[in-house]
Amino acid sequence: MGLVTLYQVGILKHLPEPPLPRLDADRVDASAEAYALLELPDGVLGLGSYAATMALAAMGGQDRVTERPWLPLMLAVKVAFDLSQAGRLTLNQASKQRAFCIWCLLAAASTALTAPLVIPEAYAALRRLLGKTS
Repeated sequence: MGLVTLYQVGILKHLPEPPLPRLDADRVDASAEAYALLELPDGVLGLGSYAATMALAAMGGQDRVTERPWLPLMLAVKVAFDLSQAGRLTLNQASKQRAFCIWCLLAAASTALTAPLVIPEAYAALRRLLGKTS
């Protein structure tokens, strides 16, 4: 998201990507949809969102399942939201832009890879909150 943001604010004039069919990061990241929310570049929103996810992942220490079980549950909800956004934006690229941004696809894939990492801890936290410790 850092490169996308640098492009969207005008520091980079072009986003590098492999010369593959349907890849056009410049077109995708300069589209009206990329600035639709609050007239703010979506790269900036993405950076903020990933920072919030990282903060939730880092909070609470090693015993957070027992001491602060709401933290893993909040992280799971945040990751679910991130997954829905990544899916929505990828579908938008396919349907409206008819092109893809390789950086956006990498961000979506990274987001998808976080789900299996947060599920076990969220499950343990939910069991803890429900009083099922076995």
